[in-house]
Amino acid sequence: MADITLITGSTLGSAEYVAEHLAEQLEGSGLSTDIRHGAELDELTLSGVWLVISSTHGAGDLPDNLQPLLEQIEEQQPDLSQVQFGAIGLGSSEYDTFCGAIKRIDDLLRARGAKRIGDRLEIDVTKHEIPEDPAEEWAKNWIILLNMLN
Repeated sequence: MADITLITGSTLGSAEYVAEHLAEQLEGSGLSTDIRHGAELDELTLSGVWLVISSTHGAGDLPDNLQPLLEQIEEQQPDLSQVQFGAIGLGSSEYDTFCGAIKRIDDLLRARGAKRIGDRLEIDVTKHEIPEDPAEEWAKNWIILLNMLN
């Protein structure tokens, strides 16, 4: 079983690139990873550590490949009290729904009992041409928090 399950939601691939970059960083810290691009609920272990990375498109909408997971969580109401997670959103601050998808995911996971580790990272793609850079800086602190939990 992977130490960290990275769950991505992406329209144009940016969240997937961030996940792949962070997987390398996590593995370099001695953790194992499992990346799931657009996972379904029955593919996930309802315990352990998840790192959810999602872009936002449209009017704060979830990417199409992550929509089914959120719908399944809303419909099935699983107990996620054994899940700890990190949350990274990508979006444009030019929209009033900036990072709306990750905010919705964060709220839903916590409503189902999951516990967020650290602060949610919201990356403004208008200020960070390479979103992997702020994600990498955030992940350094997140890894420290993970190690403190063990």
